[in-house]
Amino acid sequence: MFEPVVAFLITSMARTVTGARSLWMGCAPEPVQRIYFANHSSHGDFVLLWASLPSALRKLTRPVAGSDYWNKSALRRYIISRVFNGVLIDRERKDPVDNPLQPMLDALENGDSLIIFPEGTRNLEEGLLPFKSGLYHLAKRYPQAQVIPVWIANLNRVMPKGRVLPLPLLCTTSFGAPLQLTEGESKELFLSRSRDALLALAPEHS
Repeated sequence: MFEPVVAFLITSMARTVTGARSLWMGCAPEPVQRIYFANHSSHGDFVLLWASLPSALRKLTRPVAGSDYWNKSALRRYIISRVFNGVLIDRERKDPVDNPLQPMLDALENGDSLIIFPEGTRNLEEGLLPFKSGLYHLAKRYPQAQVIPVWIANLNRVMPKGRVLPLPLLCTTSFGAPLQLTEGESKELFLSRSRDALLALAPEHS
């Protein structure tokens, strides 16, 4: 009942604090199934990316997040599950027979779009960490979903580690052109190509 109000407050705060701008450079904000993949430098990354989408797209788009972090308290569980309708994954793989991608595959099968961070963990350095293989497997299993690179700029500087109040810096989310796994393309080549497409959206590369 209160989830739309909470979502509105969170997204409004995210846009106000960061002065966020959405730059649709290679695609348009259309209601089609997508896998948005982005760089990861802050806990607020998925919030800002989700807030950067038009309202109609937010209803179709689910952020992927680690259950180890979001299940630590009732408040976190409420926010990720009820407000953001997030897809929780087990990054620790307590049972080796479980497929960590299954929750994402189920969401795609349901027609949802996803927000993922293929580096797998926050990167506090410049550039990008090597990509995990999940992006490749999702693109292979669901070729009908557009794979969209999104560069999130400046969020790690707005709220650097250890700072209580945010710095007044402009953040941008730059949406690139869709990528598609080509027939016979190897995992290594696709991940390298995806990484290059994401880096190309960074301000210093544009």
